[in-house]
Amino acid sequence: MSDSGKKSIANKVIYQLVTAEEAGQRLDNYLFRQLKGVPRSHVYRVLRGGEVRVNKKRCAVDYRLQEGDRVRLPPMRVAARDEPEAPAAGWVELPILYEDAALLVIDKPAGVAVHGGSGVSFGVIETLRRQRAEARFLELAHRLDKETSGILLIGKKRAALTKLHDMFREAGQVADKRYLMLVKGRWMNPVQQVKLPLHKYLLESGERRVRVDVENGKPAHTVFRLIARWQRFCLLEAQLKTGRTHQLRVHLAHLGYPILGDEKYGDFALNKALQKEGLKRMALHAGRMTFPHPLEEKQLRLTAPLPEPLRRFIAHLDAVETREFNAEISENT
Repeated sequence: MSDSGKKSIANKVIYQLVTAEEAGQRLDNYLFRQLKGVPRSHVYRVLRGGEVRVNKKRCAVDYRLQEGDRVRLPPMRVAARDEPEAPAAGWVELPILYEDAALLVIDKPAGVAVHGGSGVSFGVIETLRRQRAEARFLELAHRLDKETSGILLIGKKRAALTKLHDMFREAGQVADKRYLMLVKGRWMNPVQQVKLPLHKYLLESGERRVRVDVENGKPAHTVFRLIARWQRFCLLEAQLKTGRTHQLRVHLAHLGYPILGDEKYGDFALNKALQKEGLKRMALHAGRMTFPHPLEEKQLRLTAPLPEPLRRFIAHLDAVETREFNAEISENT
């Protein structure tokens, strides 16, 4: 588009003070609201280039703004027409598990990012804001990996979001978060406590990874429970006692029981073979959560049913074992 088809949002640098109502937002989400009409790719480009500053310093896109922060906005040019950006093609409606005036809880599908960035223009939070244009406030209370499905909390009020953030910082001490996962191997212990410290690092490509690191890692605690077992695979439930990045995936991979379909820490050859058997996603699902309501005196107990692709694969495992058992009986009679 030529310059005649654009308008300036500012032809000079602008400095803005973060208000109490705006505090707590990620820097990129704050910029999306301040720079409406600017393509998200451009917002991330100026962030990476250091043109956006907070208190005269460069900040990561996930920096949480504080009241009184001074944000530098560079000159911008945006599209003259004010047309809403459409969600990605093939977008599905987000199933709502619970909603009131303070928070919204959805059952996030696998393969959907919680927010835009890193090559993803539209995630859960951007889509919700488009679908609910009248909403004054919608912010993620926590995150799920793109390939993980299940319970995701969104704050609808600043006070509720702050309480939820505090709750998740205390992890298993306040919120009881349970995940279901299918793993490689034959897990034997009915209940197993896993306490292995985790350390975040970057690959040469800049991609984030996590590993078990006794010397440099931060404490990480998971309780695993055996739900079902087949010849080659198991269904486990995990209870998070801490909330480290990729905690479940790394703990299990380190122990030799990688999650099926995990493209970062899993058995890649096995993942490829399992796609032919019908498993085309990571078998990790945030299925249950119990926690105190952020603004009311009550407990919330939420459940997200196991997605159909995982139920189908479990049925496939049952069928395979039944056939193998019947064949073995036939041979011995």
